[in-house]
Amino acid sequence: MATFKVVTPAGAPGAGYEFELEALRPLGAEIVEVAAGGEDEFIRAARQADALYAKGRRITKGIVDGLERCRVIALGSVGVDSVDVAAATARGIPVTNVPDTFIEEVADHAMMLILATFRRLVVQDRLVREGRWKEGRPLLSRFPRLMGQTLGFVAFGHVARAVAVRARPFGLHLLAYDPFVEELVMSQHGVEPVNLTELLQRSDIVSMHAPSTPEAHHLLTEEHFRLMKREALFVNTGRGPTVDEPALSKALQEGWIAGAGLDVLEEEPPAPGNPLLRLDNVILTPHVASASARFDPVRRRRVGQEIAAVLGGRWPRSCVNPSVLEKSGLVRWQPYSMERGPGA
Repeated sequence: MATFKVVTPAGAPGAGYEFELEALRPLGAEIVEVAAGGEDEFIRAARQADALYAKGRRITKGIVDGLERCRVIALGSVGVDSVDVAAATARGIPVTNVPDTFIEEVADHAMMLILATFRRLVVQDRLVREGRWKEGRPLLSRFPRLMGQTLGFVAFGHVARAVAVRARPFGLHLLAYDPFVEELVMSQHGVEPVNLTELLQRSDIVSMHAPSTPEAHHLLTEEHFRLMKREALFVNTGRGPTVDEPALSKALQEGWIAGAGLDVLEEEPPAPGNPLLRLDNVILTPHVASASARFDPVRRRRVGQEIAAVLGGRWPRSCVNPSVLEKSGLVRWQPYSMERGPGA
């Protein structure tokens, strides 16, 4: 009989749990899929879970409150909007995510969208395919070169910092707005700290990296898009709900801004009637910025490690509601010591 029961919703993509179990199997933990469709059914099946591996469905307050012995709720993503973190916090349950497992992939994708939108890549491709070869050069002749342009980051976390590293060799001037990051950190990355209004007014390209939190919901609205330059471009590889999408569509259709490169949308996949699908000045990718051959194994191993840490009586590495840890009874992890080894 297993020592610990880790419950997860059935039906999510991926076969087997070999990566998660690398850390969980030594503890005698098993992963149990719950196929229940309705919330009440899921609560009954998950009631005695020691841990919840959240994937494939929204974990509501009702589900959280129905967990009688759950010690941790783990996510295999950066975003945590699929879990009611406030409800988990009220119950003293740590919620973990994987914020540092695919920084480089997302930064690559953001830089790709910046370059593709700036050089009108999709339009140029279409001109060639439609036999309009001679129209390409006159189109690009209307725009300045990339060197000397200003790139502004809305939020300056791990991904934005990695994008800054990639953008600097292109000769871009870098700005950032993030009230939660010290100005000294921005300066160390060669980035000028500014407020949001100044960033929008000065930037030729705005790159959105804010997480999907209640505070960041519709962080950019019609008012903000009206502040931007008419020739400015907007790129979002963060989360769709951070942007008022109808306002963005209006800004693109009416020429308040020149174009956008979007990996995320408010509704995913988008409805067929979404106006962004019909705009020539928009490049869309299907929320794939983090995808690479290493993506799935790395994040799934991390999920197993986080659950194993908590079930083993230790703090997880990445907790999105850290206020619960001090009263959790879990042992705080120790920094690596050359003499004593990790966690000694």
